[in-house]
Amino acid sequence: MTARQRAILVFLATLASVVLTLRLGFWQLDRAQQKLDLQAGIDANAKLPPLTSAALLPHAGAAQSQLHRHVSLRGRWLQDKTIYLDNRPMAGRFGFLLVTPLLLEGRTEAILVQRGWVPRDAADRSRLPLLPPLPTGAVEVLGRLTATPSKVYQLAGDEKGVIRQNLDARAYGEEIAQPLLPLTVLQLDSGGDASTALAADGLLRDWPSPDLGLHKHYGYAFQWFALSALLIGLYVWFQTIRPRLRARRQQ
Repeated sequence: MTARQRAILVFLATLASVVLTLRLGFWQLDRAQQKLDLQAGIDANAKLPPLTSAALLPHAGAAQSQLHRHVSLRGRWLQDKTIYLDNRPMAGRFGFLLVTPLLLEGRTEAILVQRGWVPRDAADRSRLPLLPPLPTGAVEVLGRLTATPSKVYQLAGDEKGVIRQNLDARAYGEEIAQPLLPLTVLQLDSGGDASTALAADGLLRDWPSPDLGLHKHYGYAFQWFALSALLIGLYVWFQTIRPRLRARRQQ
């Protein structure tokens, strides 16, 4: 291979690498813009009037359009169907996330309500916390629609019992023979806001804002653009500047 052929090969390889890294960088920026558009939709949904029980959509595909909408629901707690989701952090501590179905007024379906967080007994993880009993009659629940509770790592196999690692609305509805709507509710305090203090029912509701991972995409884009600039710099140094410096020293 002649020197000219080698130079052409190096140029083409560098050009292909620069084009690829630039394309990946702009792709990450495009993903970030998609997340910004999604965040704008979330913010717009949050400003709409609260949904009532009758307005909740029963099908999973259609219900996605109602994500992050505020709700004002009337119904009756199915207290004996409460699940304690273990290993859920809040305020820097680990504890239980309480999930209870709310049988909606005027409907046959119920909806899972993430009622709040409570610390667990450090000495006995199987001991349930003592909390005030739920009202037995009709109640009004304020909250925000979200997907099923976040999942944590668990060993293979179906979970049973009151304390579990994860909970799927559809599967749990079949288990308790009670139709459940696909979305769940993050319960808010009476003012309609998340709380950083224990509520009257002994639960903490310091819900985090939806994290769409924008910084991750910007970080990846910066890395790809930096790599592209590095490739250009190395090519200029080894193919142009360094040979000229060497020629001057030889002269």
